[in-house]
Amino acid sequence: MMKDHPKHTVHWFRKGLRLHDNPSLRAGLKGATTFRCIFILDPYFAGSSNEGINKWRFLLQCLEDLDNSLRKLGSRLFVIRGQPTEALPKLFEEWKTTNLTFDYDPEPFGRKRDRHVREMCSSSGISVTSYVSHTLYNLDDIIAKNYNQPPLTYHRFQEVVELLGRPPSAVGDIDPSFIGSAYTPLCDNHNERYGVPSLEELGFETEQLESPVWQGGETEALARLERHLQRKAWVASFAKPKMSPSSLLASPCGLSPYLRFGCLSTRTFYHQLTQLYKSIKKDDPPLSLHGQLLWREFFYCAATNNPKFDKMIGNPICVQIPWDKNEEALAKWAKGKTGFPWIDAIMVQLRQEGWIHHLSRHAVACFLTRGDLWISWEEGMKVFEDLLLDADWSVNAGSWMWHSNSSFFQQFFSCYCPVRFGRKADPNGEFIRKYLPVLKNFPTEHIHDPWTASEDVQKASNCVIGRDYPVPMVNHSEISAINSQRMRQVFLQLKKYRGPGNGYSVPTGRGLFTFNNPLRIKAEYNMDLSSNKENVFCFNEDDNSNNALYQ
Repeated sequence: MMKDHPKHTVHWFRKGLRLHDNPSLRAGLKGATTFRCIFILDPYFAGSSNEGINKWRFLLQCLEDLDNSLRKLGSRLFVIRGQPTEALPKLFEEWKTTNLTFDYDPEPFGRKRDRHVREMCSSSGISVTSYVSHTLYNLDDIIAKNYNQPPLTYHRFQEVVELLGRPPSAVGDIDPSFIGSAYTPLCDNHNERYGVPSLEELGFETEQLESPVWQGGETEALARLERHLQRKAWVASFAKPKMSPSSLLASPCGLSPYLRFGCLSTRTFYHQLTQLYKSIKKDDPPLSLHGQLLWREFFYCAATNNPKFDKMIGNPICVQIPWDKNEEALAKWAKGKTGFPWIDAIMVQLRQEGWIHHLSRHAVACFLTRGDLWISWEEGMKVFEDLLLDADWSVNAGSWMWHSNSSFFQQFFSCYCPVRFGRKADPNGEFIRKYLPVLKNFPTEHIHDPWTASEDVQKASNCVIGRDYPVPMVNHSEISAINSQRMRQVFLQLKKYRGPGNGYSVPTGRGLFTFNNPLRIKAEYNMDLSSNKENVFCFNEDDNSNNALYQ
């Protein structure tokens, strides 16, 4: 009787940096003779600048935590330096690999990369196993239910998801009993060959680096989830919260970076919330945290078949707006040098900690794009990609298109005043004083607009505007009015491209993109210039959408 051939599994960690709810890893371990868990790290993208140091530190902490968890299973994490297409064939040959597993990547770049990897494995006789677990649903199922097109309004997305029912349950944790007789061959110099590198090894300068506000890793993610769910009264009655200075700071229950890196399973989060709702209220509240997870899913779904999702030109769902190019203004915004304390404090927090509150994101995005500087959302997206711990490619690009009124349209006449909005969020200037200590001695009545203080007050505060802190780079009331008219003209042109029947056509870099299916656009296009009411495919959502993930 012939014996089964040995199964030598390699599991390739990418986004799903966890052992809980990892169906691809479980499939690879089932019946395995040997298994190795790898992460491929390209040092080329690391220490060329210190801009993304918080994200790299968070990632390395995730990998260290993963390595520690694998040690408890008698295994280790193998951190591979290089490019997947170059590194994988060599490893497969050396390790006599018969099976490769990885978490399904729904984003266009990942799908293209994984097709190449599958072809490479096929030519080498290596089987490939990949399951969906970074999103709640298989996004292809959502698209198929929507006439083979991604839903482009959140309302329609909700309708389609309701047709699919609850997302699949999380799979069981991986423990020694599940692994059975499978083992990981380890060499004596594992740390030297495959250990998790330090920031210094990747070329970062760490002398001035402060302690992290966010600690990476699955262990921390699950501890935060437990604390999050312990707030039973808050979770069960969740509603759009009132903002306060303390809410602008990172919360010990915040989860968004852990969802982005896959240290926490969205399905685990979703179904534990479901159980909590059942135990407390027997049904879901009108506005649940489930909805906040679905916003993330919505942007992932919109991006999955659109490789130009992070671009304006060539992006079939993005309105082509003639943004200005102004490198000096962009740099002032990115470095917190605009002269508006509320905006600058937010950007300093982002640079220092790698995170900002969801309404802070709205404020700085509006300032950069349609509100004050009229600079393309693509530039802001790139800054967030470098600095923001939870900047998923899909969610980051989708949010910037939304905030700039380039897609997923909302009411574009609503513009955030960097002074009035700041006073509402931080009336006593506590947040500003924390991140802009140069202004800490300013009296509260001038902390949001220090240029209005008299020269004597400025000198008494040890901060002279124009010398110690910048003068405002624009006159907000004037420039926002001008930009509102510019946006109005863009949408007046858009109105001319109204498509036949119930469809709507959007001018893009490739001509017109027409929404011909009335189910995909629920809101009617209307523009009443006389009443100054402008709604274009409006979600009828206010500025607190997406909030739970970013608290």
